[in-house]
Amino acid sequence: MDDDTRIGGAADRFPTTHWSAVLAARSVDEQDRQRALDALLPVYWKPIYKYIRLRWNRTNEEAKDLTQEFLGRLIEKNFLDSYDSSRARLRTFLRVCVDRFVSNENAAARRQKRGGDITPVDFEAAETELTRAPIDPQKDWAAFFDREWARSVFEVAVNRLRAHYEASGRVLQYQVFERRDLREDPPSYNDLAREFELKASDVNNFLTSARRDFRAIVLEAMREMTASNDEFRRECRDLLGVEAP
Repeated sequence: MDDDTRIGGAADRFPTTHWSAVLAARSVDEQDRQRALDALLPVYWKPIYKYIRLRWNRTNEEAKDLTQEFLGRLIEKNFLDSYDSSRARLRTFLRVCVDRFVSNENAAARRQKRGGDITPVDFEAAETELTRAPIDPQKDWAAFFDREWARSVFEVAVNRLRAHYEASGRVLQYQVFERRDLREDPPSYNDLAREFELKASDVNNFLTSARRDFRAIVLEAMREMTASNDEFRRECRDLLGVEAP
């Protein structure tokens, strides 16, 4: 694969700071703990919802309630206090926690809707995604959860990139990136140049910059979702196929 098609390119640098939502979730400071939940929620709510929906054969409403209850307890009940990044990835640890949580929930607990500080999420969008994919009752559920996690990381990164570009007045750059890199049948550089009335060199520059920014955002999200540099490097290999220093 050419450097031009790699997110960020070969010369991109990995972030050196490491704010970890996992570590913040263990803080005694309520603001740190809420910030941790705010970071974990966008990446994990959808894989958890889909996993409960299919793996545990729950109805739409049951899966919603269980997902919200689990995410609330994640911080309130200190689920992450026992997490050890040297023994498992965070996504593996959380999947096991979800299995334990759902298996222990009785019908009355499932019907009790959760309030609290959980940010509203678009369960309908997740349900629509499920209807588009065939459901295999013999799924490798660990692999299924990992794939949905990866999809969610990239979705969060795309949303952050779009918001950043809109705030900085670079909507056109994002549109070019979206048309080329986020479509199943992307147009050629020349077609993009004609569509947006740009020079081919501008299209190339826009894409190079957007891919670099997107990669940096993905890495930032990965930093948030890991508790150590070793775990961060492992996740980079799995998700991006690259070696972090």
